[in-house]
Amino acid sequence: MTIDIDHLRQWIGRGEEAADVATAQPLAGLSATLDRDGPRPGPGDPVPPSGHWLYFLPAARQSELAEDGHEHRGGFLPPVPLPRRMWAGGRIAFHQPIRVGDEIVRRSEVRDVTLKEGRDESLVFVVVRHTVSGPGGTAVVEDHDIVYREEPRPDAPQPPPKPAPGTPVWQRTVVADSVMLFRYSALLFNGHRIHFDHEYATRVTGYPGLVVHGPLTATLLMDLCRRHRPDAALTRFDYRAVRPLFDTRPFTIAGEPASGGASAKLWALDPEGALAMTATAEFAA
Repeated sequence: MTIDIDHLRQWIGRGEEAADVATAQPLAGLSATLDRDGPRPGPGDPVPPSGHWLYFLPAARQSELAEDGHEHRGGFLPPVPLPRRMWAGGRIAFHQPIRVGDEIVRRSEVRDVTLKEGRDESLVFVVVRHTVSGPGGTAVVEDHDIVYREEPRPDAPQPPPKPAPGTPVWQRTVVADSVMLFRYSALLFNGHRIHFDHEYATRVTGYPGLVVHGPLTATLLMDLCRRHRPDAALTRFDYRAVRPLFDTRPFTIAGEPASGGASAKLWALDPEGALAMTATAEFAA
């Protein structure tokens, strides 16, 4: 497939803005989905790391959705002519808390569009910067990496699995079944069918089961930090998706804090022990 990268790069610098209110109900739903105990969040309580993903939700009309459940290409994001769009990773800086009841604004800008031509396929990477502000100014700055890719060929070689990057000190087994994935899709108003439509995921896209959302895996890793460092404020979280996870079997999330506790290495492993996501977390002194 020929990709006009010069045309797609014309989207660099495009922006959009959205406003919302940091309400409590999505946070309560996320807490239930993550199987957390604790009181329902109330006015003034801080929104936990990753909680900003629960706001500024898409609101495309049903007639504007493509077969896969995503909004039709074009508009704010460039119209990349590749069928698979995936959440590849990102870098998040937490400057100050968002609190329940805050009026918040998100400004988004396309920062880069690049083409990578491999031996087996073409990949297009799009970087979007989201800046979330509240009453006290900038709260979250996130660079979000999106990758567009071709449908895999049946005979395409699979990349070799990578091992865990450390020795687990924190560890949790996650059963991300179809109910959990449906609930998380609902929280994000995410219509991508690979996460909740088993027939579509397996028969149309060829996956072995429902696909675990990239942001859900990242959220589970941030939540692992909260469980083991409940009093430590997360200031930065960088993460990268390595290979997909599915609802077919439980998977593992783990972490290894650095000496002194200022940071931690985090990762997710698939049921065979292959690296699925890697991350680093930094905490306030």
